[in-house]
Amino acid sequence: MYPTGFFIVLLIILFIFITVKSTTDAWKRSIANNFPPGPRPLPLIGNLHLLDLRRPQKTFIELSKKYGSVFSIQLGMKKMVVLTGYETVKDALVNHPDEFGERAHIPILEDINNGFGFSHGENWKIMRRFTLLSLRDFGMGKKTIEDKIREESQFLTKYFQSHDGKPFDVTNIMNFAVANIIISIVLGHRFDYHHPTLLMLTQIVTENLRLTGTPMVNRYGFTDKRVGSFIIHGYTQLYNIYPALIFLPGNHKTVHQNIKDMHSFLRKTFLTSRIELNSDDKRNLLEAFLIKEKEEKTNPNSYFHERNLLCVVTSLFTAGTDTTSSTLRWGCLLMMKYPDIQRKVQEEIDRVIDSEQPRTGHRKLMPYTDAVIHEIQRFGNILPLGLARETTVDTNFKGYFIPKGTHIIPLLEPVLYDKTQFAKPEEFNPQHFLDSEGMFVKNEALMNFGAGRRICIGQSLARMELFLFFTSLLQRCTLELPPGVTHIDLSPSVGFTTPPKPYEICALPRC
Repeated sequence: MYPTGFFIVLLIILFIFITVKSTTDAWKRSIANNFPPGPRPLPLIGNLHLLDLRRPQKTFIELSKKYGSVFSIQLGMKKMVVLTGYETVKDALVNHPDEFGERAHIPILEDINNGFGFSHGENWKIMRRFTLLSLRDFGMGKKTIEDKIREESQFLTKYFQSHDGKPFDVTNIMNFAVANIIISIVLGHRFDYHHPTLLMLTQIVTENLRLTGTPMVNRYGFTDKRVGSFIIHGYTQLYNIYPALIFLPGNHKTVHQNIKDMHSFLRKTFLTSRIELNSDDKRNLLEAFLIKEKEEKTNPNSYFHERNLLCVVTSLFTAGTDTTSSTLRWGCLLMMKYPDIQRKVQEEIDRVIDSEQPRTGHRKLMPYTDAVIHEIQRFGNILPLGLARETTVDTNFKGYFIPKGTHIIPLLEPVLYDKTQFAKPEEFNPQHFLDSEGMFVKNEALMNFGAGRRICIGQSLARMELFLFFTSLLQRCTLELPPGVTHIDLSPSVGFTTPPKPYEICALPRC
């Protein structure tokens, strides 16, 4: 009889042989089927050994130089297609909206939403339609929501001024101010900046977005950004690539617990709202949903139930807080970096608005300020990977065959830095959105809200917030570096979104 160890070694060798052969065969089939080209994958890990896991977009950009604007990459055993450059991304999302219109099935998001909220198929369509109508009913694009933002901008400006020109960190306060707008739409009221509920909600949003794109605490002292560090430390991405490893400790468990905590708060809020519900007086999005739920109570196929409500509200908090807050933080940092640009914005504010409180109607009279805000969005590049899609049918695109259900990465960074669309993409330059006469010019390559069927439902709200918050702050304050600080770090934080790294600011009163 052979010793047990011999059989174990034999099984390991056999497993490796089968894995190598299946990987090689799959790669050859991809070539034969005219699947987009890409680097040859290794068994089990695919192309993870090539990937800069902190800045994967950088790896994708380098690979596109070799393989073109449509190429494939394999993470673990999952093949993906990466789209780069304005023309290619636009062609896919705008000209082929149905083929590239599905949201990618990502394990961590599937676990959180379980197919509800803004997920897939008919559920997504109905929840999106309801949310759009509700946002319009409760003020998106109207004076009612503008008044809420103007009121909140006053609270934000007073907070800046309260430091009397002394240094302070802007991260939390920006999150609080922007979150209050979504909260007022969903729940019908705002929270004081010191309210523990506001702190809890914004901390959950911030931590989850950070954890979905960063490593766990490095307990072993390794600093390698590639696959070795990836496997040793445990990433949420590791769970997304190998979901069978759900039993291992990692960031994905913290993300799940954070969502449970948020849902626990929301359920209590729902209960209170149900008790106070008046079907003849819908005061906010939550009450509108609960009324719809009540109306369809006898319909077993209704989409208006608690699970959908939880997922919709959670998504609105997440998307509606972090992106706008991060953009405003980039704005403050860039105004300190480029004081001449800040001064020109303030001159236009003084000329057009004077001492009046800013209104959205002022924007069309302020082309330079509008251009600066758009350039902040472009340069800040807070969602460099874009939002992952999935093909809904077998698709022939740019001469390649892409099967149904293929994970698509519409890479946003090369779009925002496309030299064919922006004269000096590596520079912060408001002239990218101005013509020779100084008038504002829209550029379709600014796809920071996405494009196609799944374009962000809150884009008009975000634009209104950015203009009113930004102009209100620069109307009342001049933003400067703290004493003794001479260097401004423009490298972004690591996470699902990429806000600037934490920094301190001095807000000197102007009037």
